[in-house]
Amino acid sequence: MPAKDDPVVIKKYANRRLYNTGTSTYVTLEDLAEMVKRGEDFTVQDAKTGDDITHPVLTQIIFELENKDGQNMLPIPFLRQLISFYGDQMQMVVPSFLEQSMIAFAKEQERFREQMKSTLGKTPMDMMKITTPIKALEEQTRRNIEMFQNAMRMFTPFPPGSGASPSPAAEPTRKEPAEKSDDLQELKEQIAAMQRKIESMG
Repeated sequence: MPAKDDPVVIKKYANRRLYNTGTSTYVTLEDLAEMVKRGEDFTVQDAKTGDDITHPVLTQIIFELENKDGQNMLPIPFLRQLISFYGDQMQMVVPSFLEQSMIAFAKEQERFREQMKSTLGKTPMDMMKITTPIKALEEQTRRNIEMFQNAMRMFTPFPPGSGASPSPAAEPTRKEPAEKSDDLQELKEQIAAMQRKIESMG
């Protein structure tokens, strides 16, 4: 039996059945989705190999939910942007950015829900107060985009169009090989293109 604070182990068998070792019952993807909503931590293991397959199972849950009528949460432009990041030089920055964005959104979400509860059922004038938490969420989104842009600038010391160039003192004493210089230029161009994408999202 797992310790009280340990995540519940879900075993996935070759026949795709999922077994909750905490409750000793078979469960479905919908059951796992409900566990997530209740804040219950779990990991999914391949019953044969013992490999951790939590990530693909959670991704499958999202796929199932997105295919239900009226439950789409991921807009097409976001999906296109996300797909374009795979294999990109900035791919390593995206997971951290998304994680921090969702943490910040969750915090704002609680305040938004509380204000919704106190506003619903009141007069139309009271209902106008809902715009306050919405604006707070928009502001948080703007800050998240700025955070991502700042992260990209760490990899782009001289943003496109800035006209900046390294000082002579900063130049290396010997020239880099042409091949390495071309790679660096290509990296800068890719980062600049991504920055333009992020700015358009904002």
